[in-house]
Amino acid sequence: MVKIYEFIKITSVILYRTVIAPLLVRHNEIWSNFWGALSNDGYYERSDDYIDIVEYVKKGLWNVPHITSAYLINGSCIDQLQDIYVGEIELSFEMNFAKNLRYKGIFMYITNIKNSGYLVNNENFDISHIHNDLWQIFDNEYNWRKRYIHINYSQSLEPDAVTDMPCNDVVRFPVFTELFCDHLVEEMENSGQWSAGKNKDDRISGGYENVPTVDIHMNQIGFEDVWLQFIRLYARPLQRKVFIGYKGEDTSLMNFVVRYKPTEQPLLKPHHDASTWSINVALNRIGVDFTGGGTRFVRQNCSVTDAKKGWMLIHPGRLTHYHEGLKVTSGTRYIAVSFVDP
Repeated sequence: MVKIYEFIKITSVILYRTVIAPLLVRHNEIWSNFWGALSNDGYYERSDDYIDIVEYVKKGLWNVPHITSAYLINGSCIDQLQDIYVGEIELSFEMNFAKNLRYKGIFMYITNIKNSGYLVNNENFDISHIHNDLWQIFDNEYNWRKRYIHINYSQSLEPDAVTDMPCNDVVRFPVFTELFCDHLVEEMENSGQWSAGKNKDDRISGGYENVPTVDIHMNQIGFEDVWLQFIRLYARPLQRKVFIGYKGEDTSLMNFVVRYKPTEQPLLKPHHDASTWSINVALNRIGVDFTGGGTRFVRQNCSVTDAKKGWMLIHPGRLTHYHEGLKVTSGTRYIAVSFVDP
């Protein structure tokens, strides 16, 4: 992610350089787009000042033996690059490119005078999905958080934050952006693997579901590891803040997206969740995408019918919070559900 306009503005005052690159570093790592030194066999070696440069302790312009990913080439060098040697087959293009520049005596520079952006990790980037960034919580968590976690999420964790509790021991928080909700729904609909909403269900242990829904399990689209990481990184801190004293393993064997609509499955009968605590995330908009719907907690005689897109309900499972899914009267309602610590 490079702020090109800022980089051009910086380099415009650094005249007569040959090949120059902005410093780019992976977030919270020291992996960057330059080498500070070369080993005897011409490969990477860390220079004494490498850490200080990538952490912006030292700022300036440095002549370096290797750059990659993003750089500008002075027009005066173009003629010298016309007959550049293709290089060794076992080396990458950019390794060969830098090697040729060194051979021709064309200097390469790195600058960190301004922060021009950062590197993403594309080594394991899977492009088999519609929205591939959804799967990047492990390799590019910083990017994932910026794109998919609600801008007000962290405010809920502040010591003096007022917790929204629409029913007794039922709390809700903003967790996801609308973009995340749209992307997850689109991935589920693209998969099309909706269950029949019947008690017989070969996807679960024993093959029988007591309270069936029309749903797709996260593992059916290869998303379960990502979702469990979300629970650990984002749902768990909220649960710990509200339900003081409970520290479980934060495991979940049931993670799925439910689809409610009048012509398919409009509601869900009263039931207990097989969990210590459950989460329920609204993935679309009441009054826009559907009407009706919501959750009624029977023992508390309390209903939540104004769920906001991207907001998550957390409530205890099993004994205390017997609940039902209220009838959807038009449109289609989507929710993401997890039964945590079964």
